Amino acid sequence: MKYFVLFCFLIYASVTQGNNPTFPIEVNSPDEKISFTLFSSDGESYSLSYTLDYNGKIIVKKSALGIICNQKNWGEQLILDEVSKSNTDTTWHPVYGERNSVRDNYNEVVFTFNKENRKRRKLQLIVRAYNEGIAFRYYFPESVRGGTYLHITEESTEFTFPKQTMAWFTPSPQGLYDLLPMKDWSAESERPLTLELQNGLFASLTEAQMVNYSRTKLKLHDTKPNTVVCSMYGDVDEIGPFGTPWRVIMIAEEPGELLENNDLILNLNPPCAIENTSWIKPGKVMREHSLSTEGAKKLVDFAVERNLQYIHFDAGWYGHEYHAASNATTVTVDPRRNPKGDLNLQEAIQYAKSKGIGVFLYINQRALAAQLDTLLPLLKSWGVSGIKFGFVHVGSHRWTTWLHDAVKKCAEYELMVDIHDNYRPTGFSRTYPNLMTQEGIRGNEEMPDATHNTVLPFTRFIAGAADYTFCYYTREEFGHPDRHVLNTPAHQLALPVIYYSPLQWLYWYDNPEDYQGEPELEFWDVLPTTWDETKVLQGEIGKYITVARRNGDSWFIGTITNTEGRELRVSLDLLDINKKYEARIYSDDPTVNTRTKVGIKRMQVDFSDTLELQLPPSGGCAIHLDPLQKK
Repeated sequence: MKYFVLFCFLIYASVTQGNNPTFPIEVNSPDEKISFTLFSSDGESYSLSYTLDYNGKIIVKKSALGIICNQKNWGEQLILDEVSKSNTDTTWHPVYGERNSVRDNYNEVVFTFNKENRKRRKLQLIVRAYNEGIAFRYYFPESVRGGTYLHITEESTEFTFPKQTMAWFTPSPQGLYDLLPMKDWSAESERPLTLELQNGLFASLTEAQMVNYSRTKLKLHDTKPNTVVCSMYGDVDEIGPFGTPWRVIMIAEEPGELLENNDLILNLNPPCAIENTSWIKPGKVMREHSLSTEGAKKLVDFAVERNLQYIHFDAGWYGHEYHAASNATTVTVDPRRNPKGDLNLQEAIQYAKSKGIGVFLYINQRALAAQLDTLLPLLKSWGVSGIKFGFVHVGSHRWTTWLHDAVKKCAEYELMVDIHDNYRPTGFSRTYPNLMTQEGIRGNEEMPDATHNTVLPFTRFIAGAADYTFCYYTREEFGHPDRHVLNTPAHQLALPVIYYSPLQWLYWYDNPEDYQGEPELEFWDVLPTTWDETKVLQGEIGKYITVARRNGDSWFIGTITNTEGRELRVSLDLLDINKKYEARIYSDDPTVNTRTKVGIKRMQVDFSDTLELQLPPSGGCAIHLDPLQKK
């Protein structure tokens, strides 16, 4: 703290010397490991740039800052008027999450500039330094004449990395990943963009609080090597005061720290805006395929048996989802999905409620955009628990704003939301936790291989919860030759521990009749979807990962490997030193006399034990640890 006070005094001294204070100016993290340095060039241009270091190691080399608004480059001819500082160190408790408490600790500096020495034209650069990384945004304050119309067409923000930096690149939210150098990309990169630096550090570029703006991807600079720039989907038209989304650079010594520290994205969003959150209930969900009353009742019974909390009616219950004429206020089953059309949705909902099971309904954005204000009170009256938004527009300022406003409206009617297809989170679920989860991931609908699955925790899941739509019985040997899981049953069993989502869609392409008494599914039966504590025990991007999560006194551990087999040692030193535990270990075992070949081993363990796991190619292991007694 004494260093931060000294730093603030030096800033104050430089500002009081006039409109051209001495640069560079540093902003340091509370632990003083991360240093963001702001520069202003000499001469008449006064252009802004920055660098970022971690423990003296370069993360970002000198890179340009700026934004194009109202046809002016707010990265040049900027005169520093004022510097203000603050420090925040608080703890907040989410409605649900990967942890039951989140620390929000940062040093913030607000740099206020005027344009071309015209005092009424202002821009603020807000910089927050966390121990986990740096975040900054541009903010246009209200002018002395009131709100200013803003037409933002481009961000000039650049990120220049040291030579030989490698990037985990994917061109789309549901794409595959490739480890590439910072050149010759086929397209723009999705965010988060996770980077491996030659100095042994890891970084991830992403954005937070992208609620009323245009989606930003990252593209290679035309001429500067090892440099990516912000690429906006389209223009933004707003009225000041107005701030852009946060540009975030997370830093870690080990790749698993990026996932452990992903609450940084939530911290950059406002607190919960919903006063009563008692109706927001995480849980496990299964899809109803038949769109019939009989099929729905069978699924409800299966949900009760397997400790699921919700069933979900997918596309087709109100007609062809792509047809503008389809009316989501009526139940008119698409004949391609069920030629009989024998779905009494009200009867199915009431049967589910009588068994303690909630209901989610899928609605395409075509119907949502046309009927939202009529639909929401109607669905509330039907007793629906939530909506899965389908095929939403992603990218433009208009549809980004519409989407988040729609989530807010759902909260007014106590409806939870799952957004499917290309939407990726930026922390809005802190403010509106009825946005439970979202897709924006290549999950079991596309049946990716194990290597892809070992990349996702270090890339997509940094952004937040993802709806992977897990399958279990969808396998070639079980009669699914066209679409089938490529990985072992134990791999699939472990994934919902590794992949966080407060709503977990299980058995995605499966049906209740697929179940033939497989004993290992007791793991999914007792598996929670929210957590009090999360630890990444080990992992290498694209190779393997082990994640441990605690709910109450019980721990759940999931570990998977890529398409190569490997031996892993898992230390149990995270356990309470004063307790013994029963460990139930679910692993691939070709000697087991069941069709899924998953063995179950039970043993007593404590904090001093280490488990030795042998994972076959594309395999995994799921572990449940329950306390027995005090030692």
